[in-house]
Amino acid sequence: MKILAVESSCDETAVAVVEDGRKVLTDCIASQVALHRLYGGVVPEIASRKHMEAIYALADEALTTAGITRDDIDAVAVTFAPGLIGAVLVGVNFAKAAALAMDKPLVPVHHIRGHIAANYIAYPDLEPPFLCLVVSGGHTLLVDVEGYTKFRILGTTRDDAAGECFDKVARLLGMPYPGGAALDKMAASGDPGKYTLPHTHLSGNPLDMSFSGLKTAAINLIHNAEQKGETIDVPSLCASFSQAVSEILVPRTLRALQETGRKTLAIAGGVAANSKIRGDFLRETERLGVRLCLPPLKLCGDNGAMIGAQGYFEYLAGVRAGQDLNAYATMPLDQLHG
Repeated sequence: MKILAVESSCDETAVAVVEDGRKVLTDCIASQVALHRLYGGVVPEIASRKHMEAIYALADEALTTAGITRDDIDAVAVTFAPGLIGAVLVGVNFAKAAALAMDKPLVPVHHIRGHIAANYIAYPDLEPPFLCLVVSGGHTLLVDVEGYTKFRILGTTRDDAAGECFDKVARLLGMPYPGGAALDKMAASGDPGKYTLPHTHLSGNPLDMSFSGLKTAAINLIHNAEQKGETIDVPSLCASFSQAVSEILVPRTLRALQETGRKTLAIAGGVAANSKIRGDFLRETERLGVRLCLPPLKLCGDNGAMIGAQGYFEYLAGVRAGQDLNAYATMPLDQLHG
């Protein structure tokens, strides 16, 4: 079964063709990174306009690259939530038009479910149940993946997402957008023990996380140094910050593994590309005898392939949408569509 998949929730326009949920025939991406770098972050209005300019030609490119025609497509899947509302609307409206024109079923896909499903592409033998840590620019949560379309949230951030904190600190240090990758590269030559950064202790759910205090502490450290005319050891601050984030994520994830009894851990989302976090999880899962699924870097960020993968399993579960499908800026992981 071949699915034409559309992703436009932020600043990447992506159209892919995925077969049977695990085989990527093509994954075409039009990146807006260079444009938004001028502003130090994503400008929603610009993102929406660029999606409109790129999406039709990108869809044609996806079919051509895959060596198929519209008649070979069995369904159209699209990210409908969550994301920048204007950006998501572009993808949803295109997908509705494509499904109508080709007389194919329309399958709505939750963006975070898509990130989790990227692991099905990277690891074709992976099947639920397993534990997944989703860490991206807009989301940080621990999910018990009980089935392909059945999810239980075990813990989440109560404030900022881990990826947003990486980008904010990187920007203050003068690094280009997207800052997470630049900060990670800089951290490689730093001393992670040079700067002491706080770890927030929360009441209630022990699997919940908080990153706002860590972000504020790093920002204050940078501002105080500037006001005093002191020089910051940038590589070491980057290394210290990466370590602090990892020390929030890793222990909670290991506790979730213990509580659920899962023997497989998957990581999903853009922050999964961070070398410190990847390294710590590799070490700890090997120690515990837990299988670790880490998607390649190209599947960590936003892409159409992950939407096609999850779209396949949503289709098998009977999920369909009509021409009244809308886009949503926020939506719980376990809700199909509004």
